Parts: sequence; C-alpha cells; structure tokens
Amino acid sequence: MDARDIIKRPVITERSTDIMADKKYTFEVDVRANKTQVKDAVEQIFGVKVEKVNIMNYKGKFKRMGKFGGYTNKRRKAIVKLTAESQEIELFEA
Repeated sequence: MDARDIIKRPVITERSTDIMADKKYTFEVDVRANKTQVKDAVEQIFGVKVEKVNIMNYKGKFKRMGKFGGYTNKRRKAIVKLTAESQEIELFEA
C-alpha cells in the first residue's frame, strides 16, 4: 500500500484539536493498515518523527432508509504522537 492510501484524512473534532498541543494528531486510516504502516506513512508524508501510534476500530452503525436496512462503513482511527524534537504538522494553513 502507498502512504497516501494508508492515511485517508485528518479527524477534526474539538477533542482532537485540544490534544494537538501535546503533539498528538488524529487521522482516519485504512482498515487494513497496522501501526507500523501508519507510522511510516506519517513520517513519509509530513516529514516528522513519530514516537507512538494508537489505533481504534469503529464498527458500522445499523441505519434504515424506509423499509431497507444496512450498515454504514466501518472505520479505523489512529492517534499519532510525535517526538519532542520533531516539528509540528500544519493541518490549518493560516
């Protein structure tokens, strides 16, 4: 898998913007990616050093549309902690 295929998009929530002060960044990643692949992809794309990666899996929710029922897509979220000497990732360009 290519690095751009592993990292789908940043997750921008109130909590994720609060933990950016601690050099922790949240990304939605491919459901087949493991911690090592996420670490290598972030280091390659953003040019930073990663200290630790935490990954969470989310099951799809059951949704109904009239008489038809189905599940939303399952997701995988990664919180990436950068090293102390690493530069920060610019998600919002001012």
